[in-house]
Amino acid sequence: MRHRIAVIGGGPAGLTFARVLHRHDHRVTVLERDPGPDARPPGGTLDLHEGLGQLALAKAGLLAEFQALSRPEGQAMRILDTDGTVLRDWQPRPGDRANPEIDRGQLRDLLLGPLDVQWGRSVTQVVPQTRDGVLVHFADGRQETFDLVIGADGAWSRVRPAISSATPHYTGVTSVETSLDDIDTRHPDLARLIGDGSVAVYGVNRGLVAQRNSGGHVKVYAQFRVPLDWHTDLDLAEVEAVRSSLLALFDGWAAPVLDLLRHGTAFVHRPLYVLPVSHTWAHVPGVTLLGDAAHLMPPLGVGANLAMLEGAELAESIAAAPGPGDLDEAVRAFEEQMWARAGRWARITTAGLERLVSPDPAEALALFDEVQPS
Repeated sequence: MRHRIAVIGGGPAGLTFARVLHRHDHRVTVLERDPGPDARPPGGTLDLHEGLGQLALAKAGLLAEFQALSRPEGQAMRILDTDGTVLRDWQPRPGDRANPEIDRGQLRDLLLGPLDVQWGRSVTQVVPQTRDGVLVHFADGRQETFDLVIGADGAWSRVRPAISSATPHYTGVTSVETSLDDIDTRHPDLARLIGDGSVAVYGVNRGLVAQRNSGGHVKVYAQFRVPLDWHTDLDLAEVEAVRSSLLALFDGWAAPVLDLLRHGTAFVHRPLYVLPVSHTWAHVPGVTLLGDAAHLMPPLGVGANLAMLEGAELAESIAAAPGPGDLDEAVRAFEEQMWARAGRWARITTAGLERLVSPDPAEALALFDEVQPS
């Protein structure tokens, strides 16, 4: 008899888990609150690391397809001073596929493949260890039971409270995101400034990063240290008011850098939250977590990679469990492995955020010097 397994959340973690189980001929129910795959913008681009996200795709049998879609040139990285001076300009070597970029939407479509995702299924609560299994409550009033429920539903997980009382806390850093479309035609000077990958500028307690996506689309992220209520007198729905506020915050920076904000379209407010660095929980049979639901950390290029590898590893562990009684032990062993690795990365990314958005901009440059290939 096959286990009744549900993964809550149709992001990279949940879909990778489901895709690897599918490869092993195990059925899994994917429950996603969005009404469809195109219900909202999929987000920016991701760099998938050889030993993390790319390894997960290899376990799913999708590495070759990823390589055909990804952009190795997107690994390029340029650092500017606030006056526009180029401080560093890293270019990938020919054949370098250590961290190629892929749009989140492309990755989602690649992972979806043959999966049967139940869209529009918003989970409100998960109750473990009922007589018939783990009970899942939905926003429409319905209920279902499963042998195993996996929370891959992000920072504000509805599954997490079933096994942990931890909640995300504000880092002190806020990010405001905007976009530029058709940049090579409409803003050729900015296209040259950004290059094939990303450009970043760091000042005192603030930074500005622009990153190419496919199709001439660019995401711009303004990051700064402020109280959580910094926007009390600002209507975040008023595009020009937000633009003026950001331009004032970055006043004195080089005009071409500020053009990234002047030409941005809508602005999205994203205060950065994290879970405790060493977040663990007492094992609860029938429920576990993946990705941001388990170990939300600063967005420094690791979160999605870890989430995907965790999804693949948990799926392989379940597929290898010889009998019904071995499912719980497979999950327990996976959690121990996940906690150790995620804890290391949480410490690294927490320290990294402190250095990137720092009173001393030289800290950001030094951090990039440490992680970029010589």
